[in-house]
Amino acid sequence: MTVSLKHKIIDVCDKKIAQKGDAVGVSFYAFFKNKNDNPELLMEAATWWIKTHKLDHFEKAVKIKKLVEHL
Repeated sequence: MTVSLKHKIIDVCDKKIAQKGDAVGVSFYAFFKNKNDNPELLMEAATWWIKTHKLDHFEKAVKIKKLVEHL
């Protein structure tokens, strides 16, 4: 996982947790705009989420943050 994606995921998770609490869920789409302006980065996130970790569509933001922090 690239450093920029790692930082982006942690940042988004921190913001979501601060807004909605520890129970908030996210999908890998949460880290991107509604526009597909960076398909390579989107595929990197999708591959990490789906193929590498076999995560459900929505997961707790705290879980994702912990996974990414330990990379």
